[in-house]
Amino acid sequence: MSKLFRKNVQQMAGYAPGEQPQGGDWVKLNTNENPYPPSPAVVEAIQQAATSRLNVYPDPLALSFREVAADLFGVTPDWILPANGSDENLTILIRSFCEPGDRIVYPYPSYVLYETLARIQDCQIERLLLNADFQWDEQAAQQVGDAAMVFVPNPNSPTGNRWSADQLAQLSPEQGVLVMDEAYGDFADTPHKGELLQDERFAGRTVITRTLSKSYSLAGIRFGFSVADPELTAGMQKVKDSYNCDAVAIAAATAALADQAWMLENRRKIIATRGRLAAQLRPLGFTVFPGEANFVWTQHSSGQHRDIYEKLKKRQVLVRYMKFPGATAEASLADGIRITVGTDEEVDRFLAATAEVVQELC
Repeated sequence: MSKLFRKNVQQMAGYAPGEQPQGGDWVKLNTNENPYPPSPAVVEAIQQAATSRLNVYPDPLALSFREVAADLFGVTPDWILPANGSDENLTILIRSFCEPGDRIVYPYPSYVLYETLARIQDCQIERLLLNADFQWDEQAAQQVGDAAMVFVPNPNSPTGNRWSADQLAQLSPEQGVLVMDEAYGDFADTPHKGELLQDERFAGRTVITRTLSKSYSLAGIRFGFSVADPELTAGMQKVKDSYNCDAVAIAAATAALADQAWMLENRRKIIATRGRLAAQLRPLGFTVFPGEANFVWTQHSSGQHRDIYEKLKKRQVLVRYMKFPGATAEASLADGIRITVGTDEEVDRFLAATAEVVQELC
């Protein structure tokens, strides 16, 4: 039956999401979910949506959400395109702007789903290899050239670093689209709300994508959105599914975005815990790289990252072991452990288990 598939689909490997154990007393620090619940206003909105009009289709353009998001980003609603998670925004972008055979460029290591989506579209993928400081050099940036699309996750995952506007400008393709994937944007030291779209270096051919999975505690809802020039957004609307966001998700996302105070308080707690986590990992032999997300990228002096991951898993503590084939020879990019910032209680349990594991290994 494999012969029935398109050749590029048959040959590709699918994206492997993080482990999602069901049940049990797990400390789950592997997929960068927010450890705190969403705003009470979200729960109320879901309850109201669940008891009214589920027998009819939802608003295909999610106008109520677009109005709230537009106000937050200082644009009009026709700049906003809601989606079933920001991953759908990425799919819509490639389907809208990339022909089979086109080049798609992205920094590596980062979010490998870009490669999966590119291969589904039968596009060429080119990795912009990062150096030991998680940067690209000007010569490497020249490979962007006539790329149809450049993806830049900012802050990056798994490294957590954030690139400046001047650095991003180096990756703006000559005729293609620059996508700034800001899944972790709210955790940055100085979050922005779309100011880059007003910068003449980015205006007209740049798209920002956002998700509500991280800072708004809605990973289980699946909702994201893009912010782009209305002409780009109108074209992308042709490609999306007719009713890509359901009524419950629209209600939840609208309420979440409207309650900025709740999100910002959770952000404050996560950033504080991130600092404590980093400080307490160092005496255990870990190098913790500076980052601006809701996770930390670490390496242990023993180099036994997979063993640490496996031993923690046996203690029902999940982190993300990550290895990057084809990355540069720099040790900071070969492999390591990405640790989501949980609650203080979860972090304490993780640290206690890690101390045991390190003692076993060393």
